Amino acid sequence: MVNPINKSLRPVAIYLSVTVALSSIFYFLIIYSGMTGGGRGLYATGLMWCPGISALLTMRILKRDISELGWKWGENKYQLWSYTIPILYALIAYLVVWISGLGGFYNKEFVSKLSESFGLGAIGDGFTIALYVVLLGTIGTIRSCASALGEEIGWRGFLVPELFKTQGYTKTSLISGLIWGTWHLPILLFADYNSGTPSWYAMSCFVVLVVSISFVYTWFRMKSNSLWTAVILHGTHNLFIQGIFTPITQDTGNTNYYIDEFGIVLPIVCVGFAVFFWNKRRELDVAINN
Repeated sequence: MVNPINKSLRPVAIYLSVTVALSSIFYFLIIYSGMTGGGRGLYATGLMWCPGISALLTMRILKRDISELGWKWGENKYQLWSYTIPILYALIAYLVVWISGLGGFYNKEFVSKLSESFGLGAIGDGFTIALYVVLLGTIGTIRSCASALGEEIGWRGFLVPELFKTQGYTKTSLISGLIWGTWHLPILLFADYNSGTPSWYAMSCFVVLVVSISFVYTWFRMKSNSLWTAVILHGTHNLFIQGIFTPITQDTGNTNYYIDEFGIVLPIVCVGFAVFFWNKRRELDVAINN
C-alpha cells in the first residue's frame, strides 16, 4: 500500500531533482570563474532562474496548469507590506550596527563615487544619499524583482504551497527555508558569495537568516494566495541590503562580522520577525478555508 504522505511529496521530489540538475550548470560556471559576477552577472541570473524554470517543467511533467503557481496579484495591502517589511528589518539591524559602533554611518568613499556617477557636482552627501535611496528604491525595485521572480516561481510559487498541503505552516517554513539556504551553499562555500568572513561563520548566519525570513515569506504567500508577495519581499530584501545598507556602512574593523546576510545582527533581528509571524499562523487557517 502506498503511503499517502510519500505520494503527496512526490511532486516535491521531482521539483527538487530538476532544480538541482539545472542549478548544477550554473554552480559549475560560477565556481569555475570564482565569482558570482562571472559572465557579467549572467551566471548568477541564470542560477536565480533555475528554481522558476524547474517549477514550470515540473508542472509540465505532472500535467498541471501553471495557473496554480499563484499569478494573481491579490490584495494591495499584502504587496505594500511585502515591500515595507524587508526595509523595516534591515533598518532595525543596521541602526543597531551604526549606533553601537560595530559599523559606521556612512561610507564617504562610496557616497563620493555616487556623487561622481550622478554628475551633479558637489550637491552634498545628504542629498546624494537621499537621491540614491529614492531612485534605487523605486526604479531599482523593478530590476531586483525581475531577478527574484526566477527564484520565487519555484520556492513560493510551487514548493511552499505543495509542502503546505501536508506539512502545515511551521514545517513548511522550516523545510523550504533549509532548502532555500542549502541551494545557496555551493556558491557561498566555493565562490565569493560572502562578505569576507570565514565560511563556517558566513554559512551559519546566512542559513539562520534565510530560515527566519521563510516564516515571513510563507505567511504572506499563503495568506495572500499570491506569488507576487514573495517576489516583492525577495526583491526588496536584496535591493536594500545589498544595494543600500551594506555599501553605505563604513567598516570600523570587524564590521563584516555584523552586517549583510553573512553577519550576525540581521539574522537575530529576523528571528524576531519569524516569531511574530509564527504567532499569526492561525490566521492562515481562516484565509485558506475562505
